Amino acid sequence: MGFKYGYLIILLFTTFVFSQKLEYSTLSIPDSLKQNANSVVRLNQIDIGIVSQRNMTVKTKRVVTVLNEKGLGAIDAAESYDKRTTIKAIEATVFDSDGKEIKKIKRKDFKDQSAADGATIFSDNRYLYLDYTPIQYPFTIVYDSEIETSTTAFIPQWFPVTDYFVTVEKSVLNVNYPDNLGFRKMEFNFSNFKIKKTTDTATQLSYIATNILAQKNEDYSPAFSTIFPKVMMGLELFHLEGVDGKAKTWKEFGQWWFDEILAGTEVIPEETKAKMKLLVGEEKDPIKKAKLIYDYVQKKVRYVSIQEGIGGWKPMPAADVDRLGYGDCKALTNYTKALLTAVDVPSYYTKLYGSNYKTDIISDFVSQQGNHIILAIPIGNGYTWLECTSQDDPFGYQGTFTDDRTVLVVKPSGGEIVRTNVYHDEGNTQQDWGTYTLSTNGDLSGKITIVSQGSQYSRKAPIQNWNPIEKESHYKAYWDNINNLKLGKIIFSDDKENIKLAENIEINAVNYGIISNGKMMFAVNVFNQYTGSIKRIRNRKNPFEIQRGYVDTDEINIVLPHGFSIEFLPANFELNSKYGAYKTEIIKKDASNLIYKRTLFVKKGLYSNKEYDEYRLFMEQISKNDNAKIILTLN
Repeated sequence: MGFKYGYLIILLFTTFVFSQKLEYSTLSIPDSLKQNANSVVRLNQIDIGIVSQRNMTVKTKRVVTVLNEKGLGAIDAAESYDKRTTIKAIEATVFDSDGKEIKKIKRKDFKDQSAADGATIFSDNRYLYLDYTPIQYPFTIVYDSEIETSTTAFIPQWFPVTDYFVTVEKSVLNVNYPDNLGFRKMEFNFSNFKIKKTTDTATQLSYIATNILAQKNEDYSPAFSTIFPKVMMGLELFHLEGVDGKAKTWKEFGQWWFDEILAGTEVIPEETKAKMKLLVGEEKDPIKKAKLIYDYVQKKVRYVSIQEGIGGWKPMPAADVDRLGYGDCKALTNYTKALLTAVDVPSYYTKLYGSNYKTDIISDFVSQQGNHIILAIPIGNGYTWLECTSQDDPFGYQGTFTDDRTVLVVKPSGGEIVRTNVYHDEGNTQQDWGTYTLSTNGDLSGKITIVSQGSQYSRKAPIQNWNPIEKESHYKAYWDNINNLKLGKIIFSDDKENIKLAENIEINAVNYGIISNGKMMFAVNVFNQYTGSIKRIRNRKNPFEIQRGYVDTDEINIVLPHGFSIEFLPANFELNSKYGAYKTEIIKKDASNLIYKRTLFVKKGLYSNKEYDEYRLFMEQISKNDNAKIILTLN
């Protein structure tokens, strides 16, 4: 009998140990969940406990199986902290592919780094992060953390799916809150995903998402956050930066932000005020005065990169920026605002999402949103917008980081949701004027002037500040259609008043024209070929979006080699579609001189997944015609 009980205990123990190993074994993941996946989130459970207006805890348990090196980002084992946020617990355990524990990572093993990475004034804003180098793939990490904070103005959003090529086996959100704080939520993009709301009461909210298969990152897809599910949450009664707040509307929220967060941060020394007044002199025009101040700021201060929220929400005092000469977006914007106030130019602190992909403040959900700050100067019925973190941007130019999106303007009278400048398709121009000559052995020499405006200026302006190696690398990639390319003089002319950049470039290339059997052949479009390709995507799932349209125009003089006559010229070509228009023309001036003209207009727009192939074919036709060749015959 004793033997039987002993055997049973051993059997149960063995079974228990074996089952523990299987829990994190990669063999337990169905093959269907591994398809297109670099990682599998076995469990991502977030438990948010809002204890009061001034206290919130967030517990996270994440179990991630990383299938290959590209899946490491799904681990996401990091927490930020400051004087109002405490990391109460943080640890991780690593298991091999069989589910066997191979490493336990305690709090002391996490890297601890300043959010400002070296700027001492922000030293109380820090974060812990896991820096783990795997010894094999696949492996599984179990990550546990708990934070406690007095900041309840910002409740973490729930993203059941966090990235492409990530399968989610199970994601859970549990939120508990008092019934007297005005808790609210907003759901996005739930259709087509296996998400169930399990609890929704006056004090509790819970969701569970299961078996969401990894999605491929399809070219030209809209922003991830606009097509994948998420839940935003907020409180009517909240706490931030040591101050209680209450807001049902954007007007109330902006009023509170102005009165409680920004109050007292604009004070600058009297000496600096006097200096600004001397700088603007007798000038009365507010925009002209603002230009002088903006130029002063660009020359005086440098930007320290910290997103709003990571480095706190309250701007560093303007007097500290004045003394130290640096700051993040909050600090530099607030400093510029203080200097403008000194010369009687009104301006407003403005919250938004800064990104090259246009992202709106969600206007019908009043809450703490945004990751960046810019400045709004009222002019007529609109605003001039200043990017205060740039030492190079022209006055009033937004580029592609803050253009065409809803933002919150914080005024003394309250908050206002408005849209920033829209750079219309027809104004996003690149104009090319140039000439090239071919020698009798096919060598090319040419000159080109490229003038960029609108959103295209944003793409081109930084090039002028690159070092020679970076510039050469850029132009050789840009003109990858020219073999044996050698760059000559490169001269930039940056007209910041009219916001246009001119690139004046000389080039040479041996054997551009291919000679064979007494004939020379070469592609007529030297300077602005569309050489890219739009990837064929079978069974595309996502809609596709062209976020910014543009117009390219080219007029190039071509000098043909002496002793050759024209055997074949490509026909003029014209193409029109809902995605844009394209036209090329070759004008024969005389036996040795041609003019090549080209216009490409691409429209911005959001299109269905079924229209993607049409667009791909549209661009393929352009690519093919851009490579059209002239044939010359030796006389």
